[in-house]
Amino acid sequence: MDTTPTHAPPWWTVQRSDDRVLATAIHDGHGLRPEIATAMALDEAGRLREEDPWTGQAAAAAPTHVIAGRSRFEVDLNRGEDEAFYRTPDQSWGLQVWAASPAESLVEGSLRLHRAFYAMMGQLLDDIRASHGAYVLIDVHSYNHRRDGPAAPPTPQADAPDINIGTFSMPRARWAPVLDPLMDAMRDFDFRGRRLDVRENVAFQGRGALTRFVHERHPEHGCAIALEFKKFFMDEWSGAPDPAELAAMRGFIGHVVDTARELLDRHG
Repeated sequence: MDTTPTHAPPWWTVQRSDDRVLATAIHDGHGLRPEIATAMALDEAGRLREEDPWTGQAAAAAPTHVIAGRSRFEVDLNRGEDEAFYRTPDQSWGLQVWAASPAESLVEGSLRLHRAFYAMMGQLLDDIRASHGAYVLIDVHSYNHRRDGPAAPPTPQADAPDINIGTFSMPRARWAPVLDPLMDAMRDFDFRGRRLDVRENVAFQGRGALTRFVHERHPEHGCAIALEFKKFFMDEWSGAPDPAELAAMRGFIGHVVDTARELLDRHG
């Protein structure tokens, strides 16, 4: 049976509240527009493995949130426009994404989405800045830790914290009064009877385009935190989630958002 989509899924969904903290899940998307799906050689399982499934349901705990609907293999919203379309395997973990070299019209369609996303985010952030002054953006992602296969040993805990906080582009001294106690609150959160291992710039450094966009646009008013869940909440090879872990993830992000808001009120 032909499973090629006949219509394009949404680019993203936005829920807006009058709040100074927001969450994003820009790699949650799995959808493809029909012409991308037709041109793609990578199978759905391979695509899902490098996406960040279920991060959107966690980000939705924030009253203001933005959740991507399209796959990063259509356009990667966390890369600059010059790298947002994976043309060759060296841009995509060695994966052969396309059946043939993609036409420029295909590339341009994806880059149009990328430009529209950052225009939308710029307007949203400018309005939050104008309404609330300082703000915090929690950019929710996830990462693989069983790359050698489902039966192979995982990445050692020393190199793979449960939560990796990326701060590469952040004016770190400016935001330390918010970030440091916020990370302590993450460590203190009761995650189904355990405390999560939360560390900064271990598995990733937070070099993505979205956090950089925030810090360049509002260096004194925008604190963007790249928050990466290790995929302990799912089988990263089959894609099957643990519902109890997902519920705890949502509660965790809700706690992070509430705490960030309180810290901004004191220190922002």
